Amino acid sequence: MNSFRNVTDTPLPRLAERPPESHKGDFGRALLIGGSIGMSGAIALAGKATLRSGAGLVTLAVPRCVQPIVAAIEPSYMTHALADAEGCIAESAAEDICTLAGRFTALALGPGLGRSAAISRFAERLYTTITQPMVVDADALFSLAEHRDILHQPGGPRVLTPHPGEFLRLIGKSHEKALHVATDDEQRAQLAAELARDGVVVVLKGHRTVVTDGSRLSINHTGNPGMATGGSGDVLTGVITGLICQGLPPWEAARLGAHVHGLAGDLAVADFGQLSMIASDLIEYLPVAFQSLNVGC
Repeated sequence: MNSFRNVTDTPLPRLAERPPESHKGDFGRALLIGGSIGMSGAIALAGKATLRSGAGLVTLAVPRCVQPIVAAIEPSYMTHALADAEGCIAESAAEDICTLAGRFTALALGPGLGRSAAISRFAERLYTTITQPMVVDADALFSLAEHRDILHQPGGPRVLTPHPGEFLRLIGKSHEKALHVATDDEQRAQLAAELARDGVVVVLKGHRTVVTDGSRLSINHTGNPGMATGGSGDVLTGVITGLICQGLPPWEAARLGAHVHGLAGDLAVADFGQLSMIASDLIEYLPVAFQSLNVGC
């Protein structure tokens, strides 16, 4: 790790204090894109986490067929119906998103998106054309791994949040090396830094999550095995998106987001235990995690 500026032990980024005359527009507008039949919970978790992380306004763009379900989960976010096909977002909906994007501070793409050739083309277009910062996770990473040549052709700043399996697909390594990537900090950091360039920040999730922009490196030390449960990554996507909305640059938002996400898990495990903790528990403990850090709240 000698080629990096290791900032692991330096103070975490801070959010600015909120002036008394603040209004919701001051804290950013987030657009989260995802959801499909059977996976409406993923985008809802990400949306709720974005709200709990301080974004002023949050909109979830979802296929029309699941909009009523997603809207019913949380009244504090808005929803936008997209054209759908076979239970997923239709490829043609990319035009709608590109038109909408200019109204938003930050976007997130991937939770519950689904997988198909059409979805891959949809994700690739948004990744390469939208200029706003974008957090990319889950099925959107699967789409990018299908065409790795576009990874370093982003339309704007990007934060990729792969788990080890998704990361190996992105870098084209064989799955037999997954255990090595998951446990060796130096190897994981080197590989993540090779992917993190041209405006791309990589958050390689796992025990001791790696956050790097290719020149700076941070190893996260919060979190526990109870967070190895479906939806935990969707919550992280929302946390990082909410922090970008409030003005943190993608690298700083990714570093603080990984820490707060893990801290929420550490707080939750005291009440629920590692066995019974679920992803929505993390959202409930985000307020305490932010307050304990005194990072602008």
